[in-house]
Amino acid sequence: MRKIIDLSIYFENGTLADPPVYEPKITYRNHKDTTDELLPFFPGLKAEDLPDGEAWAIEWVQITTHNGTHLDAPYHFASTMSRGERAITIDEVPLDWCFQPGVKLDFRHFPDGYVATAGDVEAELKRIGHTLKPLEIVVVNTRAGECYGREGYVAAGCGMGRDATLYLTERGVRVTGTDAWSWDAPFVYTAKKYAETKNAGLIWEGHKSGREVGYCHIEKLHNLELLPPTGFTVACFPAKIRGASAGWTRAVAILDA
Repeated sequence: MRKIIDLSIYFENGTLADPPVYEPKITYRNHKDTTDELLPFFPGLKAEDLPDGEAWAIEWVQITTHNGTHLDAPYHFASTMSRGERAITIDEVPLDWCFQPGVKLDFRHFPDGYVATAGDVEAELKRIGHTLKPLEIVVVNTRAGECYGREGYVAAGCGMGRDATLYLTERGVRVTGTDAWSWDAPFVYTAKKYAETKNAGLIWEGHKSGREVGYCHIEKLHNLELLPPTGFTVACFPAKIRGASAGWTRAVAILDA
């Protein structure tokens, strides 16, 4: 029997899932709040004519395309991809990329701020006995997953470095994912390295590898610890927002029967 595991987090107020400046804001309007908005549609209608005097529930949501579990398009990383091509936006991402067999890399043992290497990816694939195939969706289970919704989530988990990312994309992977706030190491750790080295190449190095091989990644995944290393399919179709850098996705894993 098919089993579906929800890999997505909520949109909600007050959860520590983003820096304060980027937190979503949701205003809830219940069935009584909206009665005065319904009545003008039907001249002569009175609130007492409605069952229980109720109209509809509706919500106003202020979010960025990078709140919640979302798929980043190559355009988010840079204006170009794949060595000079125009970077595609989220509405241009091939849907074939977004429904493929999944592979999970378990990197929970790496400390916060660690930058995973190509060697780390290769070693994990060897451990789980898997050879990558083109278009497989590779998700990375970091320590950040256990911190979601708590103080420190944005700074939790390891990141995927340039070489680690290229190891995947050069083998045909076009969608990756992480349960951390970012595919790269948390900014607080990168900032320390930059202060010491003044090497701007360290900033967003995993993201920026898209300038060499175009790809997408999913950020703020959830429940990755429930997944086996292989034997599941990931569905992560993004919202179709014209010209946008990302789109929200109800990412799920479908486990083979």
